[in-house]
Amino acid sequence: MSKINVRSFSNENEDGAPDLVGISTLSATSYFVPTRGTTAQRPSEHVEVGSLRYNYDTKNLEYYRGDTIGWSQFELIDPELGGGTGSNTGLGTRGIFTGGYAGPGVSPSTTNSIDFVTISTLGNAQEFGDLTSGADQDIVRCGSSRTRGVFRDGNSAPMTFITFASTGNSASFGSSGLTENRANGVSSETRGLHAGGTTSNRNQIEYITIASTGNAVDFGNLITGAQSVSTGASSTRGIFAGCATHPANSSNAIEFVTISTLGNSQDFGDLVNGGTTYQTSSSSNSTKMLATNDHSIEQIIIATTGNGTDFGDLSSNLDSQGGGCSSPTRALFGGGNDPNVNIEYVEFATAANAVDFGDLTYIQNRHGCGTSNGHGGL
Repeated sequence: MSKINVRSFSNENEDGAPDLVGISTLSATSYFVPTRGTTAQRPSEHVEVGSLRYNYDTKNLEYYRGDTIGWSQFELIDPELGGGTGSNTGLGTRGIFTGGYAGPGVSPSTTNSIDFVTISTLGNAQEFGDLTSGADQDIVRCGSSRTRGVFRDGNSAPMTFITFASTGNSASFGSSGLTENRANGVSSETRGLHAGGTTSNRNQIEYITIASTGNAVDFGNLITGAQSVSTGASSTRGIFAGCATHPANSSNAIEFVTISTLGNSQDFGDLVNGGTTYQTSSSSNSTKMLATNDHSIEQIIIATTGNGTDFGDLSSNLDSQGGGCSSPTRALFGGGNDPNVNIEYVEFATAANAVDFGDLTYIQNRHGCGTSNGHGGL
């Protein structure tokens, strides 16, 4: 095996280093520095599959997966999360479900409970803690990183956060300028966006810096309103699907934003199953978003623009008005009308109907929300 022991080298034109062809081994006791840049500086043309770079915005290594998929980050999920009862006897990505209401005739009609599950396993949810800002019928997902999830009560400004690796009640985060219910959010590792609602602020988008504890800041506006909207994200792009102008229940419009920038959303395409009922329960990995409408599930390829396509169905006793969370390989949908405690799951790679996962610990989960430390934006 040959060795090259030099500190730097370039080709004869001094416009780059020569290609290393064949099996090459780099060994040292210090470190190797890959190419570096921001998300906006990602190369998009003439990039070889498997190319490696460091992203200043996400603070993570990423690799190129092909023209239709683009860049993905290396997963940094803590393998030690789990270790409880039910689904949490296993280890893996942690999913969170919280909030909602049970409708007329159930007392109490709302809850501030937080449940958690280990997404890669099967079994019932376990109690995580409580939202300290109170109980509300429409908990808003403001965003989550690998370590922290941020939520807002649907009809109030205060936001609170939880730390995924621990259990316990949420802690104060900051305030939002949005006080509308039936909003929803997307996030990257660093930034969370939440948008919409039922009345005056229905098309407004705000953002937070997840690692801080500060107030939300204006981001831009949706083209239309967003009442009970489905959401998903890659590390660069956030999707809002089923955008509708109140008091209409929903529409089939899909819009997108670039999470690391500021500005208004752009048209993406249309849902094939939209236009009749609320779009709420949704999940995504880094390439695919799954949105539910009544009992149907459809998929959206995040890196492209275009219409959704059919994926499968929820069971007859679970509908779209619950919460969703995900790992890189699996999407979970929990709760909904009636009230309903069921959790179901699908595998992102295979278009098929959802199957049973387990149960939530509380029944007040209509218009609640879900998130995880392994969703598509991380």
